[in-house]
Amino acid sequence: MKRICLLLCAILFACAKPPFKDQFESDKPWIEQLTQLPAYPNATDLMEFDTGAVSSNHYLVDRNSISIGEDGVIRFTLVVKSSSGALNVSYEGIRCATSERKLYALGRDDKTWIQPRESEWQKLELVRQFNAQRELAKNIFCPHRQIVSSTEDAIQALKAGIHRNIFR
Repeated sequence: MKRICLLLCAILFACAKPPFKDQFESDKPWIEQLTQLPAYPNATDLMEFDTGAVSSNHYLVDRNSISIGEDGVIRFTLVVKSSSGALNVSYEGIRCATSERKLYALGRDDKTWIQPRESEWQKLELVRQFNAQRELAKNIFCPHRQIVSSTEDAIQALKAGIHRNIFR
């Protein structure tokens, strides 16, 4: 009987929540911070990066638009230039911890921003067209799903084409 009681106590103890959970793990829900749109990008501030995908498009990030939020989201202006010279400009965010992206604004020909019809978080691996965002998340802005430490760190990773912590 004593063995059964000890066994039951051990099982209950193993199944119980850790007593210090509040001190070590955050149960608070994630809250996205409000986003302020950056200035429309200048061609001189664009930094090209390789997506690894077979494409005739050129992918660029506006260095002046990169911001790292306290909510764990890195936000930036992405410019996609087609082989014919057409530009697609967007202001986006990547949440490194969950490998998701969100579209905040689209660029117009008159160099202003408009709100997209949909602005929801989307998993990067679920949408084939997110090659550029996947590359930025995996190898430049979010090495090992950890957000870069600063905008300077993000710019250095863009210059190098890969973040220095990828191989650690």
